[in-house]
Amino acid sequence: MRIIVVLGGNALLQRGEPMTPSAQQKNVRIAAVALADLARDHQIVVAHGNGPQVGLMALQSAAYAPDDLWPLDVLGAQPEGMIGYLLEQELMNALPEGIECATLLTRVEVDPLDPAFDQPTKPIGPVYTSEQGKQAHAAHRWSMVAEAAGGMRRVVPSPVPVAILGLAPIRLLVEAGVCVICAGGGRISVVRDSDGTMTGVEAVIDKDRTAALLAQALNADILLMLTDVEAVYRNWNTPAQARIDDITPQALDIMTFAAGSMGPKVAAASEFVRAGGRMAGIGRLQDARAIVEKHRGTRIMAQGVS
Repeated sequence: MRIIVVLGGNALLQRGEPMTPSAQQKNVRIAAVALADLARDHQIVVAHGNGPQVGLMALQSAAYAPDDLWPLDVLGAQPEGMIGYLLEQELMNALPEGIECATLLTRVEVDPLDPAFDQPTKPIGPVYTSEQGKQAHAAHRWSMVAEAAGGMRRVVPSPVPVAILGLAPIRLLVEAGVCVICAGGGRISVVRDSDGTMTGVEAVIDKDRTAALLAQALNADILLMLTDVEAVYRNWNTPAQARIDDITPQALDIMTFAAGSMGPKVAAASEFVRAGGRMAGIGRLQDARAIVEKHRGTRIMAQGVS
């Protein structure tokens, strides 16, 4: 089967871990082993998040030139290349002989009139103390949101992806049997101007919604979203909390999930299955094979599919 695998930023850098090269390499190595195991029996295409990493890039940019910050589309390209390189190297060390890897920077088009630009919801970067968060807001005019566990975090617009640019070379490589790492990071967000030219914008496009679009374009069988939680839960963080194993998009429609975390995953899963995908899975990185084989995680399938 052809599987689009999406690695969440927190699957690549565990919550609370320092954003250091050694921590990043350790987690990428763990991810590569899990992905290589899948690649022995299936064709995989890898996308990934970069919430913690792009936040670090933004902090570095602000420290160097606080009055002339680099835009998010450029900052997004940096960790996309960095994480892509680390994944490619560790995958080539772990993949069965004969499978090649390639990393592609990927621009994604969004609608400049998307209402998300008026309501930032996507968390990026580290968790600040309340005082640090206020200072960051005052210094950079960043939108900040309170974290459930305490502290504050920067949030940015997360518009719906309209089109993946450069899809033709991605498809050529996939059809040639190459393990492609693409559509990574927060995506390089661009809008189309009236004359047809593309311009970068201040946004982080959700990786899962982009991966669903990519999965449809590549006629994938499975969309597999891997993070640091074992499954999707209804009534999360309430006394009625309950794990979801198998469910349809229709049943998910009547539930509510957090906009900045599980909400986009559920929306992407439903979108992919409704478009004809065999299954979408959500769960932990270490459970990747078990999710595909329907033993772990949450599996979203059309009615009557087993």
